[in-house]
Amino acid sequence: MTKIPYTPTRRQLLAMIGQVAGAGAMYQAMTSLGFAAESGYTAEPGLQGPRQGRRVLILGAGIAGMAAAYEMRRAGYEVKILEYQNRHGGRCLTIRGGDRHTEMGGHEITCDFEGDGFFNPGPWRLPVHHRAVFDYCRKLGVPLQPFIIKNNRAYLHSSRAFDGKPQRIGHVEKDMRGHVSELLAKSLHQGSLDETVSAEDRDKLLEGLRDWGVLDRHHRYRASNDLGGVRGWDTRPGGGLMAEKSPSQPIDLSPLLQSGLWNQLFNFNSYSFEPPMFEPVGGMDAITDAFAREVSDVIQFNARVTRIAQGDGGVTVTYEDGNRGLVQEETADWCICTIPLSVLVQLEVDCSDEMRQAIGAVPYASAFKVALEFRRRFWEQDDQIMGGVSYTDLPLVQIAYPSYGFLSEGPAVLQAAYDTATGGRNFTYSWSSMTPQERIDAALAFGRQIHPQYDAEFMSGTSWVWHRVDWSLGCYGQWTDDLRDTHYKTLCEIDNRLVLAGEHCSHIPAWLEGALLSALDAIKRLDQRENA
Repeated sequence: MTKIPYTPTRRQLLAMIGQVAGAGAMYQAMTSLGFAAESGYTAEPGLQGPRQGRRVLILGAGIAGMAAAYEMRRAGYEVKILEYQNRHGGRCLTIRGGDRHTEMGGHEITCDFEGDGFFNPGPWRLPVHHRAVFDYCRKLGVPLQPFIIKNNRAYLHSSRAFDGKPQRIGHVEKDMRGHVSELLAKSLHQGSLDETVSAEDRDKLLEGLRDWGVLDRHHRYRASNDLGGVRGWDTRPGGGLMAEKSPSQPIDLSPLLQSGLWNQLFNFNSYSFEPPMFEPVGGMDAITDAFAREVSDVIQFNARVTRIAQGDGGVTVTYEDGNRGLVQEETADWCICTIPLSVLVQLEVDCSDEMRQAIGAVPYASAFKVALEFRRRFWEQDDQIMGGVSYTDLPLVQIAYPSYGFLSEGPAVLQAAYDTATGGRNFTYSWSSMTPQERIDAALAFGRQIHPQYDAEFMSGTSWVWHRVDWSLGCYGQWTDDLRDTHYKTLCEIDNRLVLAGEHCSHIPAWLEGALLSALDAIKRLDQRENA
């Protein structure tokens, strides 16, 4: 059968080159959206401390609130934290077997994991360039381990391509690189780039493309032993009288493009997900537990703030004391509020009109996760996937394999579904409308299309949807360029005796680093105001 040559449009060719060449061209655009900014952290804030006794009231015992309390107390301020929940950590939490949570609507989230696996509903990985988080992990003794974000043995999957069979990430990536190299080589041979590339550079580029794309001597991307050494083998090299090795067969360009799998490769190009990434040993709450060990004595739990009043001389916070069933007040010289804007907008807050408008202007992204426990690590034993993330066009969006416990026997946990409402498609509200059991059932139904072992190995599951969490009402502040231009500076400024902090007051929303940096910046400016 004669193959019909595929001739991409200029737009498709440029898109392919961008996909396989890396994220450099996209970095500035992503930074403007607040998702790829590098941490500006260099050192701890170095506060001067109060000139005389000063009391600071902090609302919220998440990472921002506890970091602020830790540094301000070290500088000599009297500090107290009011926390709505009966636990510290905020959105940085880890769920393990035996945990129970009640979501809005009254459904109970149960976790019946029998093994030592765990589930991080919120933050679950740390970019290596998030310097503040790494510095505090070092200071507070939080051990870290590598988090495998990209694994070439994991899958890219389209339910509409290749009869629904998932393809290895490494195969798709190398095939795209090979086909793009062949197309570029053809363009050079045809003189299409003579105005751009000199004759000398043309020869060097052709030589480089041959190695980079693993092209044959005619600059074609074809199966060969050279390609087997890069892409892998259908029959792997063995020993003794085992079968002769045979190289794997690349996917043709047209079906690869039509599948959409090459678009999924871009998930690994983001600067935020640049390897190596890391995670705390044993769960993300190891970080907030470390802060809590330093400031737990100043945290009052079950304190539901209802009003923030302030004047020139100080601030008064009214709250419902859930432990005693009383309405109480706390006064202080300063207030640092880390309550999510989605909740804060519903409270009575004395502040400028501009601040009030800023608080109400920022929507919160929805997000969901489902975690499933299985009897054995079939992804390792059957599919040779050791950590990493698989992506799919199914509503699961992604499946993340644990980066711990490799080759161990017994139960293990997969993060079996995860997405936020920031992509072109939005599955989050559909998952949010399901009951906890329906989410588990859906994760199993979709997931078995990628891993048929699900049915035989499934033990139990749990889930989390952030729009049904009463103390957060969403996952993170979802800024746009226009919103930042209009409200961001106002939101971060000190409003008389009140200053806000949290991931929503940062250019790195949704990340622990953003919450931490906003807190450090807020307390530094407050300390300067105190000592002006």
